[in-house]
Amino acid sequence: MSLLGIIIAIIAVALLLTGGLVQSLQFLLWVGIALAIIAAIVFLVRYLGSGRTTP
Repeated sequence: MSLLGIIIAIIAVALLLTGGLVQSLQFLLWVGIALAIIAAIVFLVRYLGSGRTTP
């Protein structure tokens, strides 16, 4: 996983924890979910894309 993907994943986890613990900042829960989905998509694209070889 690239450095950018790792950073996005860490931010997503931090926002998920913050959004879950602090009720007044519940919008961070949705931001964390969105970032987690983006990180998963980036990981899958890189993982599936690395299996291909160019002729």
